[in-house]
Amino acid sequence: MEIKLSGVGKRYNREWIFRNVDFTFISGNKYAVTGSNGSGKSTLLQVIAGSMMNNEGVIEYFNLESKKNIPSDEFYNNIAVVAPYLELIEEMTAIEMIQFHRTFKQFLNSDEEILKTISLYEARNKQIRYYSSGMKQRLKLGLSFFCNTKILLLDEPCTNLDVSGIELYLSLIQHHTNHKLVIVCSNDKTEYDFCKEVIAIDKYK
Repeated sequence: MEIKLSGVGKRYNREWIFRNVDFTFISGNKYAVTGSNGSGKSTLLQVIAGSMMNNEGVIEYFNLESKKNIPSDEFYNNIAVVAPYLELIEEMTAIEMIQFHRTFKQFLNSDEEILKTISLYEARNKQIRYYSSGMKQRLKLGLSFFCNTKILLLDEPCTNLDVSGIELYLSLIQHHTNHKLVIVCSNDKTEYDFCKEVIAIDKYK
């Protein structure tokens, strides 16, 4: 999978958040997007994901295996996202949430395997509304890392995690992302220290 950004820019009203972003992301590699608070890291990730439109430039999605372009309105099938602004359905239990996600995404492991890996098996039948913020973040990680997609987009993935939660995150990165394209938006080096390339969004103003 390849994502190519050519002269991409995003603005709110008359203020440009970033401009002239030229970059190519390729499967099998891990990238970090860094920058000060409010610099546009999350906005760039949402533009890449196709959940937010860019105001200038072109984004191309290319399947390296089939050697075909992917239409932007079909790209969502290839991505999994972890982000603070993505909400869980709190009336559901963890196991119901995984089963709900199975209706539109394929998973690589069983419900039991996923829940045990993210240390939520004992709480699998508890409504998510009663989870701590750290437990909710673990569930978000499980829903994304075990999803059979080629691209993983991570926005501040260790939000609300304790030491064991951060260790879980790093273990998931090590064991479940070998052939994926991974993009991490963060200011915390712990979350992206494994990335080979770092993009400073502040340069694109």
